[in-house]
Amino acid sequence: MGQAFQPGRMGRTPRLESLGYAVLQQTGYAGIGIVNDQPEGRRTEHQARSGGGRPLRLRSERGDIPCVHHAGRPGAGAVIWVGGFDGGFDGPADHLYSTLAEDLVKDGIASLRMSYRVLGSPGNVEEAVYDLLAGVAFLTQEGAGRVGLVGHSFGGAVAISAGALSPEVSAVVTLSTQTAGTALTPRVAPRPLLIIHGEQDRRLPPDCSRYIYRIAGEPKELVILPGARHSLRQRREELRRLLRRWLVEKLAGPFDAEGQA
Repeated sequence: MGQAFQPGRMGRTPRLESLGYAVLQQTGYAGIGIVNDQPEGRRTEHQARSGGGRPLRLRSERGDIPCVHHAGRPGAGAVIWVGGFDGGFDGPADHLYSTLAEDLVKDGIASLRMSYRVLGSPGNVEEAVYDLLAGVAFLTQEGAGRVGLVGHSFGGAVAISAGALSPEVSAVVTLSTQTAGTALTPRVAPRPLLIIHGEQDRRLPPDCSRYIYRIAGEPKELVILPGARHSLRQRREELRRLLRRWLVEKLAGPFDAEGQA
């Protein structure tokens, strides 16, 4: 008889449940500013291969947060992309984030690809949530419109927690998510939640996403990609099409009075 699935895989579990969004605003990032990440004409090798966008840093009370910003049409929507506990801008599946950021600009949707101030295993979900909410505040100040969050692995827990806490977030996507730090999942509703996992993921098994789906409220969708591992690169183009279509629908499509597509 198989062992029952136990939630809480990987990552430090934060104490976010008792923190209100107003508290995060006051203590985490009051007064977002922008600092140029690199002087004009100078970019790191990593940024050069990152698929366009403007490197910048968000100045918060907890320190500067590195980002790459892809400007869209004002009010057309925006996506924030975060990765695993080691940060970075490009995401899983062979730089999927940079590719999709450029795809979505064609639809008018902006992107903010974010790394974290605090890096390293097992990851600090609470600190990463502060960073992500700083990105939400920046995009709101920019007049971006509806904001969606996409997180891979450790970043899945970060996206869920930030989405649950921020009224400015309109949609959340997790990719190969962990379960540690996801206690706020039911509070994402009534915003739409898309949960994607590779069937052959050996680092974080697909039962992690099945658990998230089970505790989430509606509307929610679960997609298990056959043959895909933790990075999801085995189904990259299918994933690229799915995410672009879903994000355009949720961020740029007509919404009803409840804020749902």
